[in-house]
Amino acid sequence: MKSILTSATLLLSLILSRAEMQAPVPLWPDGAPGALGTSSNDIPTLTAYLPEAAKVTGAAMVICPGGAYAHLAPHEGNDYALWLNQHGVTCFVLKYRLAPSGYHHPAMLNDAARAVRWVRANADEFKIDAQRVGIMGSSAGGHLAATLLTHFDAGKPDSTDAVERQSSRPDLGILCYAVISMGEFTHQYSKENLLGTNPPPELVKLMSNELQVSRRTPPCFLWTTFEDTVVPMENTLSFADALRRKRVPFDLHIYQKGGHGMGLKDKAPFANPHPWAADCLFWLKEQKFVN
Repeated sequence: MKSILTSATLLLSLILSRAEMQAPVPLWPDGAPGALGTSSNDIPTLTAYLPEAAKVTGAAMVICPGGAYAHLAPHEGNDYALWLNQHGVTCFVLKYRLAPSGYHHPAMLNDAARAVRWVRANADEFKIDAQRVGIMGSSAGGHLAATLLTHFDAGKPDSTDAVERQSSRPDLGILCYAVISMGEFTHQYSKENLLGTNPPPELVKLMSNELQVSRRTPPCFLWTTFEDTVVPMENTLSFADALRRKRVPFDLHIYQKGGHGMGLKDKAPFANPHPWAADCLFWLKEQKFVN
């Protein structure tokens, strides 16, 4: 047993050594718009995870961890990044502003949009293709990802800030057991953290992303489980239906087994992840993100 544990530890160390995690970088060097203070909770950041040089595909993924807009789940950020690094994708884990620190919409969306712009503006430094920048999120992080997939803009060409000149439209999206709607099937805690108590109906509609899909919404990989009782699968189904109606390509998976928040259901070196991981990799190959 000791030898097995030692071998596993060595393998994990090898994988982590090949995936280089850099120090977090503030998205706005001079402070985020609408910041309520100067603590770490007021400073949205991106942490880059770089794959082994021989595996680099040139694709990038901005990752939004879940946590009901109240906290950020490491296994839905760090672990996803390490897993995608194994397949050559350069990853950027987003630390976005949260409700316990006094933030509501649009702070979170501003952070996600800035993250995609920042990755594009720094594409040369990270040896990535600025036209292959995706966004991935789980649970409330999935809602944030879906919000950017439906509320992006082309950037400001005349801005003095090189980052703001970039488009915030992701090139694809991966939504894992995502909160989508602020309506009947919403996750109430996430909704309150994002919109506050008693939000106006027009804001509820605006942040119900199944109602905001357009022909320009990027292709998406969607998955959830029948057993998820926290965020009902109707969220994922409603988004898929909206994509279908707008003729936006998507890949949809509803698995029978698996509770909410399970992520990969495994730790590095990810020898036995949930089947969604293999299905997602197959889809990413079709999107030219993975070799």
